[in-house]
Amino acid sequence: MKEYILISDEVKDAVESGQPVVAFETSILTHGLPQPYNVALAKEVQEIAGSMGVVPATTAVIQGKLRVGLTDEEIDFLGTEPGIAKAGYRDLAILMTTKGSGGTTVASSIALAEMAGIRVFITGGIGGVHRGAPTTFDISADLFIMSRVDVATVCAGMKSILDIKLSMEVLETLGIPVIGYGTDILPGFHVRETDYKGLYAAESPEDIARIMMSKWSSGLKGGLLVTVPIPEEDETDPVLLNDAICRAVHEANEKGIKGKDVTPYILFRLGELTGGATLKANLSLVRNNTRVGCDIARSYSRQSKIQSTYAR
Repeated sequence: MKEYILISDEVKDAVESGQPVVAFETSILTHGLPQPYNVALAKEVQEIAGSMGVVPATTAVIQGKLRVGLTDEEIDFLGTEPGIAKAGYRDLAILMTTKGSGGTTVASSIALAEMAGIRVFITGGIGGVHRGAPTTFDISADLFIMSRVDVATVCAGMKSILDIKLSMEVLETLGIPVIGYGTDILPGFHVRETDYKGLYAAESPEDIARIMMSKWSSGLKGGLLVTVPIPEEDETDPVLLNDAICRAVHEANEKGIKGKDVTPYILFRLGELTGGATLKANLSLVRNNTRVGCDIARSYSRQSKIQSTYAR
């Protein structure tokens, strides 16, 4: 495996010693946020993790090598270099073969996290079932890969542009538990609440860590989804957001934008159409998810050590 994946010494040592580690994606760096917010946020979440005693493990593909754990210089490269690919799970083998570089999506990031032995992954919002999917069959690989890997994904819900009802149906079909952090109402990425309920409401990081331990220690395979509401003061006005989404989706259809280009286009247009409100929300929810995810990783690390002690 060493031929294909490079795990930083800091990450490797932390995983082997049972210290708390969290994985981060980089598609938000390469395709999700405009400069200079993208690079600044990628470095900031690493600093937040470090300040909480958690080792950050940012994932990417750089010059054909799968990477877990990046330097500031490598983040600068990914966030400013033109022509960086959006690296979904299906793209990893191609990028390795062609020596390409890419920002990893949720699907590819959690795959790399599991390969490195990391149990907690933090992102802004996951992909899901796109609006119009009954016709287009446009469903993110995030959901399917999440069902295969033993990693907890911490997010603010599905991206606002998606069909949430259908996304929840697919999550159920794939057997992925949806857990609300401090709420039984599903958060809506840029907004705190949707019309849907999650499977379970967890009141603390310890609650979530216990679910992780129970699931994987018993041999039940697959990930779980932890949904965290955006801080109230930073959520986007729901009416403004819905109007902007409808317009942006219509524009994307009119321009024939498809596949992996849809989400970056719509998110960029939402920032313009809402006067920067969704950008402010995006930055806030990623920071908030990072703090919650680090708390979960610390609790999971403690409980894993206790379990190991009793097992001796």
